Amino acid sequence: MKKFAAVFPGQGSQSVGMFADFMDNEIVKATYAEANEALGYDLQSVTLNGPDTELNKTEVTQPAILTASVAAFRVLMSKSEKPVALAGHSLGEYSALVAAGVIDFKDAVRLVRLRGQAMQEAVPAGVGAMAAILGIDDNAIIETCAKVSTDSEKVWAANFNTPGQVVISGNKTAVDKACAEFTAMGAKRVVPLAVSAPSHCPLMQPAADRLAEALKSIKINDASIPVYVNALAKPLTKASDLVDALVKQLTMPVRWVETVQALKADGVEALIECGPNKVLCGLNRRIDKTLGSANICNEQTLEKALEELA
Repeated sequence: MKKFAAVFPGQGSQSVGMFADFMDNEIVKATYAEANEALGYDLQSVTLNGPDTELNKTEVTQPAILTASVAAFRVLMSKSEKPVALAGHSLGEYSALVAAGVIDFKDAVRLVRLRGQAMQEAVPAGVGAMAAILGIDDNAIIETCAKVSTDSEKVWAANFNTPGQVVISGNKTAVDKACAEFTAMGAKRVVPLAVSAPSHCPLMQPAADRLAEALKSIKINDASIPVYVNALAKPLTKASDLVDALVKQLTMPVRWVETVQALKADGVEALIECGPNKVLCGLNRRIDKTLGSANICNEQTLEKALEELA
């Protein structure tokens, strides 16, 4: 069997009806029942039936993706040996921490609901923005963001998703200015993102503070499997280090390219994405085509993933 890492998607992977053809699985059913109980409302119904406006509220989206991702991982674990490593993209890091036994699933569901609310409230609507920049060198993006930023309006590189695909985040005025610069520099594409909060930049400090406070009341364990964290792109297992990285994650960039490279350097042969959609499969292939890749979101994809690992 290949040495593999389980990886977990972040916000943006959700869609109404996701996991509909996986809901007959007893493990998936039980996971959604746990989430419903933790939240005090029927997350499964919102996931399956929507409406979009409800599922796309940040404080609903985050528990929805976490629950789907943990359900997929639990099904995989009923059929496979354990992964040698775990990683999650942004919100996906919480799924990785549940998979590693660091945070109890019910605690994590409530925690990401709070994270969604805290992110939403950290920056007033319309003040922040994010945009994806394709075809510009990482360093040029970092330098341009610094150049267009002023004392009161700032923008930063927020997600290093693949070579040639970086997401920027910050005050809307500064993001717009940076986008104009990148267009002039010959970017292949400049895509404003439909998000309500500018993630992974210092504007999220109020949300990080609230998260740090909430984490104090939750039991945190050492990881049973190393978790490669976004903020450092390296593996951690100690409970206190993982909490520290989780708080930093809100204000620091997601270093996904380096994370995948580190997993490969440490002997991982395949990346299995547990969760809705196939966003990470696409990113991972663009980072390193030699790594095996599969996504688990129903029984059919589960079989393909098991074949990939055999």
